[in-house]
Amino acid sequence: MATDVTMDVTTGQKRIPLCMSLPRTDRYNRPLAPLRTALIAFAIAAACGAAAPAQISLASAVDLALRNNPRVLGAQDDVRRARAQLAQTHDAYIPNGSFGSNVGQAYGYLPYPPTLFSGTGGSLIFSASQSGYILSAREGLKAAEMSLLDVQETVAQDAALAFLALDHDRRRAEAIHQQLDDSNTLVTISQQRLDAGQDSGIDVIQAKITAAQFKLAALRSDDDLDNDRDHLARLIGVPAPSLTIDGTFPDTALPSAPPPGPYANAAIASAFFNAQAKQAQAKGDSKVRFWPNVNLAVNYQRYATFTDSFKNLENIYKGNNGQTLLTANSFAIGIQVNLPLFDKTRSDKANESAAEAAHALHDAQNAEIDAQDGQSKARHAIAELEAQADVATLEQQLSQQQLDVLHQQLQLGTGNPNGPQMTPKDEQKARIDERDKFIAVLDATFQFRQAEVQLLRQTGQLITWLGAGNTAPAAPSTEVQAPSAAH
Repeated sequence: MATDVTMDVTTGQKRIPLCMSLPRTDRYNRPLAPLRTALIAFAIAAACGAAAPAQISLASAVDLALRNNPRVLGAQDDVRRARAQLAQTHDAYIPNGSFGSNVGQAYGYLPYPPTLFSGTGGSLIFSASQSGYILSAREGLKAAEMSLLDVQETVAQDAALAFLALDHDRRRAEAIHQQLDDSNTLVTISQQRLDAGQDSGIDVIQAKITAAQFKLAALRSDDDLDNDRDHLARLIGVPAPSLTIDGTFPDTALPSAPPPGPYANAAIASAFFNAQAKQAQAKGDSKVRFWPNVNLAVNYQRYATFTDSFKNLENIYKGNNGQTLLTANSFAIGIQVNLPLFDKTRSDKANESAAEAAHALHDAQNAEIDAQDGQSKARHAIAELEAQADVATLEQQLSQQQLDVLHQQLQLGTGNPNGPQMTPKDEQKARIDERDKFIAVLDATFQFRQAEVQLLRQTGQLITWLGAGNTAPAAPSTEVQAPSAAH
């Protein structure tokens, strides 16, 4: 997947778009991505500086991970190897040749004297097993290609989940720091009320305990944020200090049906192609006995006529007329036919290949059943998580409205002079409670987004979905505003 990476660099009050198109890669060939991406990242860091780091979208983060991840590069190597193996099965029909030399002095009687140089060649003309081996290599190439797609989906999932975790931790850390500020304000208010004789020392201690708890939570949230930023930076090959994300998630609705095709995803397709490759291999191994092998054989030799060995043989092979029958050149061409009649080792090997092929097919069928079950469970889980996120959003909205009402009562009074009056202490507690509801919204939506990514990964549609346009929202929004009431 190749996607344009758009970054905004903030300079004063202006937004300057800095756009670049990442280099496209061939699906099966190793790209020059590590070097180019490093240069791009360096240029981004140099252009933006530490004060205005580049913002990366989810699609861009996934694209960078696909270009840099060693698992993807290793899967591309497997594809090239499978392609070379397929070429080898065809190359058996292409004539081959070699040249050499055997210069020296021979002693005693030898039918062939030393050669100045010699050449041999040949090729396969017919083999009943070779067609099975070619088919096996072709199916192996398909399996490698499907495995590459599966690895790309896995890496895309890792990058997407890291992106979501970073955005979730950033929002959560901001909310916890707001709670920490409110709890510190609560400590100040409680101390002032204690000095005025309106609160007890227990109230002050409880307020300090609350502030200390939020301080600890803020430290932990900051650690989580740094760890997730470092993890995502390593995945996409961008320096962590210059990495910021735009926090947007595609609003395209999830596919309502599994992807078209006979297989649940690329991993299942790879398993079935691998099983078919083993079946073709077993078919080739079974055609060893009673099937002829026909080969072309070519041989040429140029004898070393200056050696004593050649001169001695000339004297031996003289005819009745005194002419030598031995020539300096020897050439032979012919067809070699072999008909295997009995080879117990190869027969047992054919039985082993057949059993291995059957086992691979059964493994692929079991994997397909597990994948379909997992997809079905994931779809049901997504519906439940979406409902939980909706509930959390409504609770946060209710808490925000209650906070607004409380703030208004602090400004204008409750209208009932005989009833309990709202205090600034109540306001701070309401603020803290509203932020708890907001964090619950973040957590619920984060779980929902994770389930979406995992389902798309299981169906092999994650990369395609990330490259689609934005349509109607598919999940509740996490863009819940901070408390509107002023201190």
